[in-house]
Amino acid sequence: MFVSGQASVENGAIVPGTFEEEMRRSIENVRRILEGEGLTLADVVKVGAYVEDPADVPEFNRLYLEYFHPPLPARTTIANCLGGTVKFEIDVVAFGGG
Repeated sequence: MFVSGQASVENGAIVPGTFEEEMRRSIENVRRILEGEGLTLADVVKVGAYVEDPADVPEFNRLYLEYFHPPLPARTTIANCLGGTVKFEIDVVAFGGG
């Protein structure tokens, strides 16, 4: 399953917050989408992560390990790329079931 970019959004509106708040909300959005298809974060095989401020990358790495566990999904992280609208965005590819 391919889950396109998820940001800190609720009911179609951006919900601003700290980097941690936005990252958690984004990943929880991914979790809900996956669960709707009978999948979990453990089924994620590829992550695309977009971090607005490069200074937030260490915090991203710390929080990432709360959600994704070894064997970790393949990951691409790009910083300084969101234009200031949101602090974090994520897309994933998940594979499971069978």
